[in-house]
Amino acid sequence: MSDYFSHETAVIDKGSVIGAGTKIWHFSHIMPNCKIGEKCNIGQNVVISPDVVLGNNVKVQNNVSIYTGVICEDDVFLGPSMVFTNVINPRSAIIRKEEYLKTRVKKGASIGANATIVCGNDIGEYAFIGAGAVVTKEIPAYSLWVGNPAKQIGWVSEYGHRLNFNENGIAVCPESNQEYKLENNQVNQL
Repeated sequence: MSDYFSHETAVIDKGSVIGAGTKIWHFSHIMPNCKIGEKCNIGQNVVISPDVVLGNNVKVQNNVSIYTGVICEDDVFLGPSMVFTNVINPRSAIIRKEEYLKTRVKKGASIGANATIVCGNDIGEYAFIGAGAVVTKEIPAYSLWVGNPAKQIGWVSEYGHRLNFNENGIAVCPESNQEYKLENNQVNQL
């Protein structure tokens, strides 16, 4: 008996490792050699391609495809129908499996519904990508991005609240009371 749950319609290929407490829902497909951490939630109609790595407590909402080359660290949120790519210039008649680019979504980052992450662009810790955004560049930690192409419109706390920095470059999260420092266009928790 496994220590994770998978719905009877889910397909889990050989060679994948799935952590305790993880739930895999209707019509999802876990392809070979994936590593899925503990307490993850894989929504309905999700495809996780070969060799993908998900950390602990990753939430993957319905209709998400996670392609080879993607690594999601702990506590990542992937919104409904968001998309990763893995080749910059795909063509049906040209095989480019040797050209897959890696994309890392770092701890605590959130990617909104229908967003697209163009391969090779890492998402920093606790960054927040708004619904429908198209990411075409590296995303710094704690940054907030929206639009197509995505543009930075601010900074967020680990709890996902907008940060308003004072004249000394200090902001406080209204929910956690954690303090953050903005310096040289980078945010760090104090």
